[in-house]
Amino acid sequence: MSNPTEEKKSGGFWRALRSPSARYSLLTLLGGGFVAGIIFWGGFNTAMEATNKLEFCISCHEMKDTVYQEYKKTIHYSNRTGVRAVCADCHVPKDFGHKMLRKLQASQEVWGKITGVIDTPEKFEAHRKELAEHERARMRSVGSRECRNCHNYDGMDPEKQDKSAAKKHAMAAKPDSGKSCIDCHQGIAHKLPKGEGDDD
Repeated sequence: MSNPTEEKKSGGFWRALRSPSARYSLLTLLGGGFVAGIIFWGGFNTAMEATNKLEFCISCHEMKDTVYQEYKKTIHYSNRTGVRAVCADCHVPKDFGHKMLRKLQASQEVWGKITGVIDTPEKFEAHRKELAEHERARMRSVGSRECRNCHNYDGMDPEKQDKSAAKKHAMAAKPDSGKSCIDCHQGIAHKLPKGEGDDD
């Protein structure tokens, strides 16, 4: 036998669902919220992808006149296969959580531009070592994750590498090596800070 109190509660729930306010039903509000959520998420992702494009990265002269010019002379820009690694490939993680964290960290770099800390080539050069050290520390802390999005130890053919490189890659591939790409590969896309690599 059904309980009238439970039926009343059940009826009240559906009544509230159909009409939680004087103007709109809860279903209308939920549907509108769902559509607005999709639009917001689409817009948010579009903005995030736009900030990962090369054109965005070099839109300020600090990048266009310095590191971009250096990068254009490297194999990451022009090579026999035509595969080009752009700024985000090396400096922005692929997965959402780490990407958002990196975007927040990058806001400090935007602050450097706004406040004029690196707004001339001379100021940029004066801070190059500090900027490089920050990025190297970030890359070390994640085991050069962005490098390994393209370069994988399993995919390397040691027969096509010189003996020294093959030996170092074999050592670095060991899980307990404590080494990652950035420990050996510095200055491959950008000029080294003054005083570094003078003997190379």
